[in-house]
Amino acid sequence: MRGGLFRAGLALAVSGSPAAAQFDVYDNPSVLSLPTTLRATVRVPVTANPAGPADTLAALYPRLAACWRAPADLGAAAITARFALRRDGSLQGRPRITFTRVPPRQRDALVAETLASLARCTPARLTAGLGGAVAGRPIALRFVYPGPNQGDRP
Repeated sequence: MRGGLFRAGLALAVSGSPAAAQFDVYDNPSVLSLPTTLRATVRVPVTANPAGPADTLAALYPRLAACWRAPADLGAAAITARFALRRDGSLQGRPRITFTRVPPRQRDALVAETLASLARCTPARLTAGLGGAVAGRPIALRFVYPGPNQGDRP
């Protein structure tokens, strides 16, 4: 019984110390990092490509979609590409298409255009801080094209 009281008292004393109350970043580094996969949806075509390097994720996604063009006779469509960037904004490896919503006869043209647009828009101009933050992280970018009528839904 004495040993149990001693251990309980010791645990109480240690837990009340200022060192135990502090959060240690090294115990859980994921709390202060970006999510594993960066996800975004961009309505294409993008009307203007902002000047200067991207310094936020919100500024990066339209820059990556600025080169996208609708294939001929494409109605409403949506496609998601998964890829990663290096610190300098260039593509790391080959992008993968993970989702499409388009009639089957137009799928190949949409996939080809999306992959070509990523090749045209990279290397993306990034600030050093954003380049370090996104380097090597998977990005899932969804391109949504409302169709030539701008009112269709994919």
